[in-house]
Amino acid sequence: MAGYDDLILDALTRVKEIMPWDLSRSMQSGNRPLLLDVREPAEYAMLRIPGSLNVPRGVLEQSCEWDYDETQPSLASRRDQDIVVICRSGKRSVLAADMLLRMGFEKAVSLKTGVRGWNDFEQPLEDAEGNLLDPDHVDDLLAPRLREDQRRPRI
Repeated sequence: MAGYDDLILDALTRVKEIMPWDLSRSMQSGNRPLLLDVREPAEYAMLRIPGSLNVPRGVLEQSCEWDYDETQPSLASRRDQDIVVICRSGKRSVLAADMLLRMGFEKAVSLKTGVRGWNDFEQPLEDAEGNLLDPDHVDDLLAPRLREDQRRPRI
């Protein structure tokens, strides 16, 4: 039986990852890929890379196809264009990029280290109102919030 990390390792055999500094440099040179944030809406509302589009993983497949309630035209029309998939740490984005590749989005890549790495590289993040966030404050927002019952039982 494959676990979560096994699924990610398998997807990484097909998915290219880029580092935050590579994305930043590319954007500064005028390349404007679609920044596709696959985190949940509450995570996205808390902080995001300016200009990114939020499509949660749970509705990704419908969002990138025409004629569905979840269709996102700005995604469905970009099969032949650069797409950088983003999540908090770079794991969900690998799985989402793998799905996009399977659906014919040939230029989909994953942002390695996600918004955490983007923040560590001191790149801009904003809140739902478009206000830029202090990178030190962002660390608190991105910290894992595991409850005790979510931890692996000790045997």
